[in-house]
Amino acid sequence: MNHRAPRVFLAGLFHETHCFVDDRTGPADFEVRRGGELLACAGDSSPLGGVVAYGREAGWEWVPAVDFRAMPSGLVEDEVVETFWAGVAEAWRGEVDAIFLVLHGAMSSVSFPDVEGEILGRIRRLPGAAALPLCGVYDLHANFSPAMAAGADALVAYRENPHTDARESAVRGATLLRRCLETGVRPRMTLRRTGLIWIPSRTGTATEPMASLERLAREIEAADESIWAVNVAAGFAYGDTPDTGVTFQVIGTADAMTTEAALDRLEALAREGDARPPEIVEISLTEALDRLEQQPVEGLTVLVEPSDNIGGGAPGDGTGLMRGLIERGIRDAAICLADAAAVRALAEIPIGGRITLPLGGRGSRLDAGPVTLEVELVSRSDGRFSLEDKNSHLASVAGDSFDMGPSAVVRHGGLTILLTTHKTPPMDLGQWRSQGIDPACLRAIVVKAAVAHRRVYDPIAARSFWVDTPGPCTGRLERLPFQFARLG
Repeated sequence: MNHRAPRVFLAGLFHETHCFVDDRTGPADFEVRRGGELLACAGDSSPLGGVVAYGREAGWEWVPAVDFRAMPSGLVEDEVVETFWAGVAEAWRGEVDAIFLVLHGAMSSVSFPDVEGEILGRIRRLPGAAALPLCGVYDLHANFSPAMAAGADALVAYRENPHTDARESAVRGATLLRRCLETGVRPRMTLRRTGLIWIPSRTGTATEPMASLERLAREIEAADESIWAVNVAAGFAYGDTPDTGVTFQVIGTADAMTTEAALDRLEALAREGDARPPEIVEISLTEALDRLEQQPVEGLTVLVEPSDNIGGGAPGDGTGLMRGLIERGIRDAAICLADAAAVRALAEIPIGGRITLPLGGRGSRLDAGPVTLEVELVSRSDGRFSLEDKNSHLASVAGDSFDMGPSAVVRHGGLTILLTTHKTPPMDLGQWRSQGIDPACLRAIVVKAAVAHRRVYDPIAARSFWVDTPGPCTGRLERLPFQFARLG
């Protein structure tokens, strides 16, 4: 008997949309792969690379469509959604056995607050698609919607934040698809929405409440073979949608009573955790700098600026902490700003030359604006670097390397400033070491993140302060003009 290799349709759509930043995200902001370009990712550190490699080992024949990826940023133009969909529809021939998707889960466009739910619905309406198993992987920070649950058989979430298991999670999703193909059984996804909305600093899986929720999810999986997987989706607080917030999904063939009982346990634990004080507390800029000056320590102090969290879609050019460092005259300190205009202004300046120019403060109306400084040019580069940590949060998006765009290092007094063309999530020390700077040798460094930086910076830091400064990723959600998400 001739057993044909399973043919699996493959596509990816990855963007975390911040609905309160000023920029729009258009086609030029996305890295696009088509057809065989998706398969060229096999073996790299991304979720797509992981699932492609797994499928080849399993003997699958991939039918690759399109993969769109962009760094977190503002509301997506509808043109992106329609261009992605045109690529999916063009690649669809219907002669496949299954579908696998690499998603984020918190993408919103001008007309579609739930882009993933919209795309899943469209896929199911393609000829023959409704009868096929559809599996995939998504980011732990997804705002998971009823449309996503209805459109998929098994989407599995990352289990770690920082996202060190993104590639591994994609492989877990592929194993569920293989189970469908080999048994002929299709599971279902049952969704539970809680109405809880947690800021990013509460969603680290090494701290509460997420650590306990992930442990309970694994216990539920292990206790019942009819439960294939349990997802804990922490949600993305800066997505202004009806689906924003913490959700759980049970994947499998368990009966309704078993499934609902599992979801009840998870929701009860989440509400218990929500009532507790957060483990990470933001302090004022004045208090942070007072501690830095008056309570010195041996080694690096990390000044975390979650309001300008690049991984959450902020512009990465906020001036709040930089102003404080300059006003206090703090030495042996460093900060990175995404400031393409400043990089261009430095293009003709000789190394060692000096120039006065405005820095940062252009990306958010919540910031105080640019800071005009006289700086000395230390170095220039093309901004490309290889990731030192291939399992990092950044690797889950970028693979094995990252391009900051043309970049420059300048110095003002005791402050070293890395200026990049493209905003760069601070999740890999290669960002600094590629520019001749070792963060471990500094007194203080500003990190524009919330949690995902910790895998990289905790091992080299003597201490960390989370600092409350103005910015779109503020920890005080009441400051933001929500229209659709239900706060409180």
